[in-house]
Amino acid sequence: MKVAVYSFHQFEKPYFEQVNDGSHELHFFNVELSLETAPLSVGFEAVSLFVNDDASAPVLELLYKNGVRFIALRSAGYNNVDLDKAKQHGIRVARVPAYSPFSVAEHGVALILALNRKLIRAHSRIMEQNFSLNGLTGFDMNGKTVGIMGTGKIGEVMARILHGFGCHLLAYDKFENEEIKQKYAVEYTDCATLYQRSDIISLHLPLNDDTRYIINESSIQQMKKGMMLINTSRGALVNTNDVVQGLKNGQIGYFGMDVYEEEDGLFFGDHSDEILQDDTIARLMTFQNVLITSHQGFLTETSLTNIAKTTMYNLDCFTTAKVSENEIKM
Repeated sequence: MKVAVYSFHQFEKPYFEQVNDGSHELHFFNVELSLETAPLSVGFEAVSLFVNDDASAPVLELLYKNGVRFIALRSAGYNNVDLDKAKQHGIRVARVPAYSPFSVAEHGVALILALNRKLIRAHSRIMEQNFSLNGLTGFDMNGKTVGIMGTGKIGEVMARILHGFGCHLLAYDKFENEEIKQKYAVEYTDCATLYQRSDIISLHLPLNDDTRYIINESSIQQMKKGMMLINTSRGALVNTNDVVQGLKNGQIGYFGMDVYEEEDGLFFGDHSDEILQDDTIARLMTFQNVLITSHQGFLTETSLTNIAKTTMYNLDCFTTAKVSENEIKM
């Protein structure tokens, strides 16, 4: 089967070459799917999409007219796909539900530790032969209260790691995970209580109508002054402008983000020769207590291997008239 692979990055190539046994003819495009790039799908029965590809209703209309009948997502999230329109046209959609929860959870912990121990600032000083320790004081993780919002696979791993640090763990989720309650003494509570008691809050929620901008001016005001906020989940869980205000007035003491609500067209690309047009992220980059990574939480050898394997498996299922267990029910 011919497959148009959109938003393809060089770091993915060796992993796809490794798992493709020649049963699929993959055509790699290093552009995101949009109304403008949808014509590239002519002659393809399937497309493979990444997190920032636009699979909204108008784009799906074009894909259907071009002959596309299957979408193989290279991500767990699918909020960028209009499932109603896909169902209407009989376009099946499959995802990669769990490439490696460890990769994202470990990256979240890396952000926590780097912010806490001011590692970026310390390294910059050393490179200038400044070996002073002034202004680099951190805090012990042991005994701190961490609120984990979302206790699915990634949130569960986060709880496991932070339990090892000796943290007290609070959690918010519609569905309580009995295993982590027993193993790691996780205490489930409501959002307000989690905000009020947590020294660190780490986000691991899906993005939907209930969770969009769950972190906003109101919720920030309920948090401990000087707390740490970490987002490795979905950019639009956070109202970034409200976080900027929280940083300016000291309500938020540290902010680590691997995802951004306006990352489309910014993350995954080299813009070093351009003028940065996004005023919000430009403002965030001025804070010494902010650490930004460009959606790299998933970027481990294990994750990339699993993404490639699962994507190829989903394509195999479609070509052999099987229904993959990773297919999204519509």
